[in-house]
Amino acid sequence: MTPKKIEIMDTTLRDGEQTSGVSFSASEKLTIAKLLLEELKVDRIEIASARVSEGEFQAVLSVTNWAKENNYLDKVEVLTFVDKGVSINWMLEAGAKVQNLLTKGSLNHLTYQLKKTPSQHFTEISETISLAKEKGIETNIYLEDWSNGMRNSKDYVFEFLAFLKTQPVKRIMLPDTLGVLTPNESYEFVKEIKSTYPNLHFDFHAHNDYDLGVANVMAALNAGADGLHLTINGMGERAGNAPMASTIAVINDFMPNIKIAVNEKVLYTVSKLVENFSGIMIPANKPIIGANVFTQTAGIHADGDNKKNLYFSDLMPERFGRTRKYALGKASGKANIQKNLQELGLQLNDEDLKKVTQRIIELGDKKEVVTKEDLPYIISDVLDSYSYEEKVKVNSYVLTHAKGLKPSTTVSISINGETYEEISQGDGQFDAFMNALRSIYITKKKILPDLIDYAVRIPPGSHSDALCETIITWKSPEKEFKTRGLDSDQTVSAIKATEKMLNIITN
Repeated sequence: MTPKKIEIMDTTLRDGEQTSGVSFSASEKLTIAKLLLEELKVDRIEIASARVSEGEFQAVLSVTNWAKENNYLDKVEVLTFVDKGVSINWMLEAGAKVQNLLTKGSLNHLTYQLKKTPSQHFTEISETISLAKEKGIETNIYLEDWSNGMRNSKDYVFEFLAFLKTQPVKRIMLPDTLGVLTPNESYEFVKEIKSTYPNLHFDFHAHNDYDLGVANVMAALNAGADGLHLTINGMGERAGNAPMASTIAVINDFMPNIKIAVNEKVLYTVSKLVENFSGIMIPANKPIIGANVFTQTAGIHADGDNKKNLYFSDLMPERFGRTRKYALGKASGKANIQKNLQELGLQLNDEDLKKVTQRIIELGDKKEVVTKEDLPYIISDVLDSYSYEEKVKVNSYVLTHAKGLKPSTTVSISINGETYEEISQGDGQFDAFMNALRSIYITKKKILPDLIDYAVRIPPGSHSDALCETIITWKSPEKEFKTRGLDSDQTVSAIKATEKMLNIITN
């Protein structure tokens, strides 16, 4: 059986822009339009509503000028209204050639919003379509609130469809305007319409108010729908529209009888661009495009992936231009860490791996987020800690900093099992800490090395705030040497580097 070709119409720039607080500039609309048509390979894009504003007019003009030069003009659509030709004139000035005419798909909307009879409405629609054809504009028809129309006024819907069959309309678009349909209803309603009018083209337009957008899309396709309206990142009014990424993945994996032209490889790229332009962040757990969806957290999953890819599915990240990641945290286990080490080209023996794993678990317990780029620093810090016998230990400390008062530190340390406490002030918290240490060592008739350099950095490439590395250079009469400290807090990392120095001079 030959797969059925389904049109994918992206309405991010029209319906998606109705997301609360979102307004794309003309240059942003043009950039997104280019990506949608040239890279993502959607069949059509709906880019605006007619008559909205001067800014919207300029945005449409920029898109249509580009589309005309690149033979995409028949793929660019604008929402219009039954308004005695005002929308059509707006389209002509903006250079658009395809109108998506908004009409009433339920008797309630027609009766109580427009206060007109079906006959009056159909007459005005016919006049609008005729005018559009005269001006060289192609017409598609939206049946607004069609889902409630099928529930409550089915006779009206079929009367409307019988009228549209006589009109020069290319597509009839069936929107679940309020996102109220169930998958069963989506199937039954589309099936009934498609069975009655098998030769007409019907688009299905799902909203996601009950989180059923993708399920309803699947049902509509199984019932014979010829096209779909989707948005990038599921943007749209209220809970948004059926999301592009999830829908494309579902069609490709579970609907072999359906053929689409969309290039799923660039879904993530387009999604991130729209995220940046819209300011609406993609949830971390958003299917296909979320930050976490191809990240294994549990160590048992990483272990299974090492053993014949036991936790892989057809939903491979490479399909969408992404890579699988293995999270580092308290649930990681050695397998997750080994996966990250492999990517970095590093190897550890079992004993050292245990030590590094324990350190990452400790950071996870503190709710710190550790990245792959942090690993070399953790390894360096952990293994360095075992390179000498720990004869000096910083037991506890209190760091205080108050406006109008000098910073002070109370510190307790153990030297060869003997405990010392001291309170001191300084120009900063770490300076106060060092002054307290010097006082303790003076009582032991020992002089601490001079601090000659102090550098702080986060691991290059790390996108977390889990770790801060402090590197301190010390100089004594005998030698110059460096120590490192690693912690999420800058002052604490400096204290850890100092503790290492105390052990070096004591051993």
